[in-house]
Amino acid sequence: MNDPHNLPHLHSTPAAEPQPLQPAQQRIRTAWTADELLAAEFPDPKWAVPGIISEGVNLLAGPPKVGKSWLSLGLALSVAAGGQAMDSVPVDAGPVLYLALEDTPRRLQTRMRKILGTGGRAPASLTLATSCPPLPQGGNEAIAQWIERNPEARMVVIDVFAKMRGNSAPGASAYDADYAAVGHAKRIADHYGIAMVLVHHVRKAASDDFLAEVSGTNGLAGAADATLVLKRARGQADGVLHVTGRDVDEAEYALRFYAEAGAWQLLEGPAAEHTIGDTRATILRFVRENPGAKPKQITAGTGLQPDLVRQTCARMANDAQLIRKDGGYVVPGENGGQA
Repeated sequence: MNDPHNLPHLHSTPAAEPQPLQPAQQRIRTAWTADELLAAEFPDPKWAVPGIISEGVNLLAGPPKVGKSWLSLGLALSVAAGGQAMDSVPVDAGPVLYLALEDTPRRLQTRMRKILGTGGRAPASLTLATSCPPLPQGGNEAIAQWIERNPEARMVVIDVFAKMRGNSAPGASAYDADYAAVGHAKRIADHYGIAMVLVHHVRKAASDDFLAEVSGTNGLAGAADATLVLKRARGQADGVLHVTGRDVDEAEYALRFYAEAGAWQLLEGPAAEHTIGDTRATILRFVRENPGAKPKQITAGTGLQPDLVRQTCARMANDAQLIRKDGGYVVPGENGGQA
C-alpha cells in the first residue's frame, strides 16, 4: 500500500537533469484567440489562507529570528487541520507538505507541541521532512509525486528556499539566476494549482519599499506570484506582514507573537493602528469612526487632555497619519482624505 506521505526521492541520488512533471488531470491550455479568451470562464484562485496566501509561489521573507519559521509552521498546521489560521482567518483543511530544511526532527516536535498546546492533536494530513534535493536536481519530482498521491493538497512550504534553489546556470546573471530559481517552484505551483511558500531572508539594510528588502535581486519577487515580508514592529504589534502580489491586494497586517504558545495572532483593524503609540492609535480610531472630527470633539470622545490632542493631531498630520480638512481631521484615503 502506498503511503501518501512518503517522499521516495528525498533520500535518493538526485537526478542529473530535472524530470518532467507528470500530467495533472488535464493539459493546461496556454494559447487562445482574443475572442476565445474573452469568453472563457476561469475558476477563482484557490486560497490556502484567504486574502494572504493564494495558489502560486508566495515568497515569505523576513530578518533572522523574527519568527518566519514559527509563522510558516503555524500556517502549515492550521491549513492541514482546517479551522483558523493566525487565530482569525478561516481556512479549509487539506494536505500540506512542510520541508523544514534547517531543523531536526526533535526541534520540529518541540515547536509543534508548543503550537498545539496541551492535548492538541497533530493533523495526520501534514507531512514534514527535514531533507530534500534541490529543486532542479530531483526536488521538483519528489514534490510532484507527493502532490500526485495527495490530490487534495493545498500548500507546500519550503523553509528555507536557499536550501533547495540549486546551482545557477553557468554565465547566468544574478537576476536571471534568481528568476530561474523561483521558476522551478512556480512550475510545480502552476501545474498543480497549489500554494507554494518559499521562506527567504531580507537584506540587512532597511528600506521604505518592503520589496527592496528581499535578499537577492528583483528576480526573486519578479518571478513570485506574491511577496510577503514579515517585519518587526513598534507599538502594540510585534510584527507587520506586508503582502503584495498578482492575485492578492496589497495590504499590511499587524501581528502579535505569543512566545509561550509559539503562535502569531492577526490583530483586528489596520496595521497603522497597532504600530503607533497608544495616544495616536486612540485618536486614529476615533477619527476613522468620526471623519472630520475637530480637536474639541476628539477630546470629548476619547477623554484625552485637550493640549495632548492638539499637539498629537498636529504631529500626526505632519507624519501623514491624518489630513487636515475644514478645521478637522480625516484619515488618508478615507472620507475624502487625499494623501
